[in-house]
Amino acid sequence: MNDNHALCATSEWADHLHREVLGSLLSELALGDEMLEVGPGPGAATEWLRKRVRRLVAIEVDPEAAQRLATRYTASNVEVVTGDASRLAFDDASFDSVGTFTMLHHLPTATLQNQVLKEAWRVLRPAGILVGSDSLGCTDLHDFHEGDTYNPIEPASLIARLQTIGFDHVMVSVGYDVRFVARKPDGELSQCES
Repeated sequence: MNDNHALCATSEWADHLHREVLGSLLSELALGDEMLEVGPGPGAATEWLRKRVRRLVAIEVDPEAAQRLATRYTASNVEVVTGDASRLAFDDASFDSVGTFTMLHHLPTATLQNQVLKEAWRVLRPAGILVGSDSLGCTDLHDFHEGDTYNPIEPASLIARLQTIGFDHVMVSVGYDVRFVARKPDGELSQCES
């Protein structure tokens, strides 16, 4: 990542994420006991999330960022794992919820984004939820990511992408960013399917 991403480690960014994104997106959702956070980076969302679940596992691909986060959350309910979210080393149905916040645009292709979303579906328990947010494509963010990977999600395709993976009850909201919530089916047929 380029030097502009130092912003993501500031208290101002964490405050913005907590107030403007997480609070409004997650206020009505039950995250369950065990949550997986995909791509926490410096942990701007981690502090907020860990207060809402019994156990939070954060998977970070960057070893240095993972080590800093692990040190920060020693002896807490946060477990930090260094790894690739497109090939999760967790068993099927391991988590009640999976969250990813301002991370998916760092993946170079839609195929890789889909693979991360497929892995999220795999590790979710039945009726588990996927929740996330990401930036919308714009010139300013393209410039901000100069020399870095920047592949913003196309909001119009996100519902179909999540449904194709197997999620249901998909909601996508577009404002100054894109936010999404989707559920892994619980195995029971809906009224329309019976």
